[in-house]
Amino acid sequence: MTRSNAISRISLRISMVFILCFGFSAWTLAALTPVQQAAKERGIMLYNQYKPAEKELRIAAEAGDAEAQFYLGEELRHKHRHMTAEARSFLEASASQGNLYAMIRLGNSGSGLCNVLGNCPAGFKSQEGWLREALRISKEQAAQGDPEGLYILYKVTGDFDSLIKSAEAGFPFAQYWLAQRYHNGDGFFWLPWQRRQEIERWFKAAAENGHPQAMVEYAVIVYENGGDMPVARHWIEESAKTGFQIGVAHLATEHAHLRTYFGFPLDLVKGYGLMSLLLVLDVGGGTLDSTKHNLIEMIKKMTPEQIEQGKAFALEWQAANPRPISFFPMMLDPLDSF
Repeated sequence: MTRSNAISRISLRISMVFILCFGFSAWTLAALTPVQQAAKERGIMLYNQYKPAEKELRIAAEAGDAEAQFYLGEELRHKHRHMTAEARSFLEASASQGNLYAMIRLGNSGSGLCNVLGNCPAGFKSQEGWLREALRISKEQAAQGDPEGLYILYKVTGDFDSLIKSAEAGFPFAQYWLAQRYHNGDGFFWLPWQRRQEIERWFKAAAENGHPQAMVEYAVIVYENGGDMPVARHWIEESAKTGFQIGVAHLATEHAHLRTYFGFPLDLVKGYGLMSLLLVLDVGGGTLDSTKHNLIEMIKKMTPEQIEQGKAFALEWQAANPRPISFFPMMLDPLDSF
């Protein structure tokens, strides 16, 4: 069975941030109050669930938090499906505090209307200016062997060698994307098995460094290779513990025996409880219908008592694994073109 066919059959589709600019001195270097910090955390949670997060993120962003400013800029950009003036202002505020991801987003999103009209204010940094700034800083970090700096350098320049160095230095996002690049045919290998070996190596490394998507990918590789099923089951369960939607969905359907690839024992109570956790993803992501369908199929096999036990198990799981259920969207998704 080919990798692509196996992923299709198992329904695995991988659908994590991090005072140079004029005009934002009131928004910089702020310490958040407990209320503002709570709003920021909730806003990021909602953003990762593809739910409206503007109200919560704005509280921390307007208080000067660079990370919240980045997320709010992205939220506004996605909401309007283009780079609005307000989205740009928050991304510039974040970038002015050194957020390299904001710099890259600005560098890849055009220079704004004022650049087109030729009437930009003094101190305005152009698209090319932000990319130069990100390049300068990431080069400095990369020269010191900083793993994330090497990854940012790759994001700015596309230099494949920087991605490899970042992965070798242990940065999980680089390890995940290196595996994906190899899977997509990038890089040179004398023999096919060498490519497969490197894909497995880097998905495994990213999984061990806490990357939820990589955990699922590595479990699939173990399954495809007819390998150690306890290892595959371990990584599906670890992914679910992070709150990653695909990991939770797989663990739930495996325990309910709606699908049986990894050999989990039948446990309708666990399956129902885990699947019910995904009901929180009721706005974006397109998973709500399948979640409801799976719950209906489970209920057909369950007694009322088991259903109540499943609800109790869901609460126990949340208490033991408090990270919110999430789609874990990639930062600076390469498929994100607007």
